[in-house]
Amino acid sequence: MRVNAVAPCFVITPILDTVSGEVLNEMKHRLPLHRLSTPEEIANAYCFLASDEASYVNGAVLEVSGGMTV
Repeated sequence: MRVNAVAPCFVITPILDTVSGEVLNEMKHRLPLHRLSTPEEIANAYCFLASDEASYVNGAVLEVSGGMTV
């Protein structure tokens, strides 16, 4: 059994429609890439962990955060 996790940061989703532009800009400013991630980018991390390319990866937390904690 393998156990891995994905740790996403700010993701563009419909719930962000309720957030003010000022708050969204602050969120983007906190990220080295200066943009929010897309759901597809987060899904790609899950796809990698589920693929044969990650067959020897175990106990990992894959951070998908645009460099927020760098």
